[in-house]
Amino acid sequence: MSGENSSADDVQRVWDVVVVGAGPAGASAAYAAAVAGRRVLLLEKAELPRYKTCGGGIIGPSRDALPPGFELPFRDRVHAVTFSNNGRFTRTRRSKQMLFGLINRPEFDQQLVEHAQKAGAELRTGVTVQRVEQHGSAVPDRRTVAVVLQGGETVLARAVVGADGSASRIGAHVGVKLDQVDLGLEAEIPVPETVAEDWKGRVLIDWGPMPGSYGWVFPKGDTLTVGVISARGEGAATKRYLEDFIARLGLAGFEPALSSGHLTRCRAEDSPLSRGRVLVCGDAAGLLEPWTREGISFALRSGRLAGEWAVRIAEAHDAVDTRRQALNYAFAIKAGLGVEMAVGKRLLTVFEKRPGLFHAALTGFRPAWRAFRDITRGSTSLGEIVRSHPLAQRALTAMDRGQTAPAEESVSS
Repeated sequence: MSGENSSADDVQRVWDVVVVGAGPAGASAAYAAAVAGRRVLLLEKAELPRYKTCGGGIIGPSRDALPPGFELPFRDRVHAVTFSNNGRFTRTRRSKQMLFGLINRPEFDQQLVEHAQKAGAELRTGVTVQRVEQHGSAVPDRRTVAVVLQGGETVLARAVVGADGSASRIGAHVGVKLDQVDLGLEAEIPVPETVAEDWKGRVLIDWGPMPGSYGWVFPKGDTLTVGVISARGEGAATKRYLEDFIARLGLAGFEPALSSGHLTRCRAEDSPLSRGRVLVCGDAAGLLEPWTREGISFALRSGRLAGEWAVRIAEAHDAVDTRRQALNYAFAIKAGLGVEMAVGKRLLTVFEKRPGLFHAALTGFRPAWRAFRDITRGSTSLGEIVRSHPLAQRALTAMDRGQTAPAEESVSS
């Protein structure tokens, strides 16, 4: 839709749904709306494929949220997890069945966008959205949202989905409030075959030296993705943790092909998910698991819901109906992802104070390892475990109160 007249054409044309951002959340939203037979435009400021700082772990809930027929481009399949507590007390747990798969984000994201296009969504890349307007001269009527692009072009829509990442302009329009901001640092390290072989099928999770921090090694063929995450404001300490972590693993001699950083942002519980005919999902809505900061499954699941509800908002004839559909979207998010986030938040609070307790549980207490395994494989969720297991409820309540298990002493002392 490029060319001399694209601006004039777009003013006449009103899209049912415009999705801003073509990551997993945006591509899922575009797919869901296009599958429903709507006219969908997907806008992305970068050219695809593009790199994204991300471990690239695809857990069960992510797999279950993918479009039918989606072939995951796995670089490795994980059957074992090595846990360490700041480099010490290392222990490996194994599973006969695959725990989760590892992907490279550029390939994965590109494939998701292609599925949205096959479903009928139209893609425009290299387009930066400056703002959205729901009132004023750019908006012809109350059923329309104006998406204003850099350069002044305006695209009109009946509904807009903001999936433009953690520094979201659409999120700012909606008024998203953030509760927790973390800094993730990552290095993509090409390694010789002998080193790659040692990591095949196994990841490492290391509980870090700063409260709430941890590090990871994810093998992807001839490259290891090595990263750490910690609360924002600890930039120098986080960088030092990554350097120490890489050195401790014996990987300091290998030159990273890429080093990057990224802020993850977690929503406050009362943060809005919509404003008028505009919905937000994924990172733009601050949706991720607060303890692990896992975001792909939250992006895919919230994106799909946003796409489905954007279709209903596009069909809404007045403000009352629009509001009703937006509230239903918020309810759907909170009933599923919100419950998981609330449990994750409680776990993070305990983990910040007592990483040794978590290490002891995952490496020495079979039910804890089983829960970890079942969550990553997608046969249950954090919310489900707490809801249906009295032992898990009691353990979480005890941890909330600051009680500790005796097993902790053997690991953290």
